[in-house]
Amino acid sequence: MSTTTAPVAPLTTQEAEALVSAAHRAAEAAGVTVSVTVLDAGGHLLAFRRDDRAVLISGETSTRKAYTALQLNAPTADLVDAVQPGGPFHTLPTALDRPLLFIAGGVPVRRDGRLIGAIGVGGGAPEQDHGFATAAVANLAA
Repeated sequence: MSTTTAPVAPLTTQEAEALVSAAHRAAEAAGVTVSVTVLDAGGHLLAFRRDDRAVLISGETSTRKAYTALQLNAPTADLVDAVQPGGPFHTLPTALDRPLLFIAGGVPVRRDGRLIGAIGVGGGAPEQDHGFATAAVANLAA
């Protein structure tokens, strides 16, 4: 018996730019300066924005958050406990070619329940970054 899954449309550049804009709008409304990265399902950069007022490292942070959410198909906020000593991902960061970042702000992007990309936001407090990323994904789904 064969089960075939219908293809899901990939995340487009236009959608990725809409995610970046939505996250930036949410951050600006909160008075926070952030960097935002959006990756497609293959981990390729689709859109990126770093405000000139943002700390330089926030660009790398947003990219690593997006990559982590993509690789583990889960919001980075949900993974913090998993990397603690004794947690299921405790040794995972050293097992991959690109370091992961287990701080809130990375959120998978799904279409019809399937992973099509991820967004990462860096520059604010972790809880703020998570909120900005989540708001952007919700805005895309609306």
